[in-house]
Amino acid sequence: MPRRSSRRQDTAFDGAGRLAAAIAGHPREFVGLLMATLAVLAIVTNALFMQKGPHPAPIFATRPLLARDAAPAPRPPAVQAMPAADQARVQLIGNIQRELSRKGFYDGPADGIWGAKTDSAVRDFVSATGSKINPEANDGLLRAIVAYTPKPATVPVPPSPPSDPIAKLIAPSKKILAVQRALADFGYGQIKPTGVLDPETRAAVEKFERDRRMPVTGQISDRFVRELAGMTGRPLE
Repeated sequence: MPRRSSRRQDTAFDGAGRLAAAIAGHPREFVGLLMATLAVLAIVTNALFMQKGPHPAPIFATRPLLARDAAPAPRPPAVQAMPAADQARVQLIGNIQRELSRKGFYDGPADGIWGAKTDSAVRDFVSATGSKINPEANDGLLRAIVAYTPKPATVPVPPSPPSDPIAKLIAPSKKILAVQRALADFGYGQIKPTGVLDPETRAAVEKFERDRRMPVTGQISDRFVRELAGMTGRPLE
């Protein structure tokens, strides 16, 4: 038994001596091999023990998670719905626009928005029917439009030639019509909505300009329209 132990020790010493001799003979190769071994150990340790989730490019394909194992996707926040009162008003205005279009007073989209076109069409309807109904979005206005039956024209009026400059000058303007109605509604004179800038309309415009401390011109300028729309809260374009 002592002889076998002695032989093993001699063999170990011989191996260590050979390794030391190899390291001494090739120091650069030994250092490179040692660094490569440490790098491989670091990569394996990081992949196996340091990662919180699955590796983005694993060497071996893994079985995909079942639907029950996967975490549920976060639900998007609930979309705030339009208040019921606003929905009812949009639907009411859309119905008014559709009925006005059927009766020939409106040629725009039924989008549920009370704009300048809708306001002008409603006022044209009130003026044409001689009704005393309030020209605002309400159920009474809708019922009146539905019940209205347009009378057939007895004598068709031929349209003016588009190339006639005089006809263009004297043709009614929707903008002037809206201005005349707004001035009359807010106490600036007994003005007939003709769509023509007549002396009564000029006088009312001048009175409004003096009240608002604007240059008195008697003309329906862009500034005048903005000031009048801001005071009345009514679209005029």
